[in-house]
Amino acid sequence: MNSQTEHLTLSGAAGAIEALRAGAARADGGAPRGVAVIAHPHPLFGGSMENKVVQTLARAFVQCGWTAVRFNFRGVGASDGVHDEGRGELQDLLAVVEQMAPRSQGQRIALAGFSFGAFVASHALASLWPGGRVEYAVLVGTAAGRFSVAPVPPEAHPRTLVVHGEQDDTVPLSAVMDWARPQILPITVVPAGGHFFHGQLPLLKNLVLRHLQSGA
Repeated sequence: MNSQTEHLTLSGAAGAIEALRAGAARADGGAPRGVAVIAHPHPLFGGSMENKVVQTLARAFVQCGWTAVRFNFRGVGASDGVHDEGRGELQDLLAVVEQMAPRSQGQRIALAGFSFGAFVASHALASLWPGGRVEYAVLVGTAAGRFSVAPVPPEAHPRTLVVHGEQDDTVPLSAVMDWARPQILPITVVPAGGHFFHGQLPLLKNLVLRHLQSGA
């Protein structure tokens, strides 16, 4: 992503997890705000940590002073294992969080994901939120209707940004609304936006920057 990006090999239940870390040191010399872990779209449909939406999310977090970690789910790139329909992928995400932001160090955490990655990140948020370390969540193109996306803990609503394209033909906006409606969880809709936000990645980045800078 830039000259400050570091290639890592982490450990997971299925073996090695390939990851990239950016923004480990802030330009002003201060400590990072925390560690943001970003999950990619569906592995069986070409999803990887090199996805443009995933890279956009990482850039937004780095710009706001976070260390951004994106990684390949099991069976993708140099990550060991095989696709596990979300169960093993949740283990992968939690393993990355624990190695990049160990509980013993008390670092703040942010969770983000795109499409299938947003589904996995939702379950990570439900698991980690009670620990009191998750500061922000960003769910983009959330694959509701296709997978059983976890509800966002009520206390986490002000800290959670859900973004969806109005004209998403992979995950219809109506499916995400059906997921969000019982929770009274707001959704930010990008007019004319598609699933991959072609031509609208700068807008997506600005929405994430606004969320991270809001101090909610």
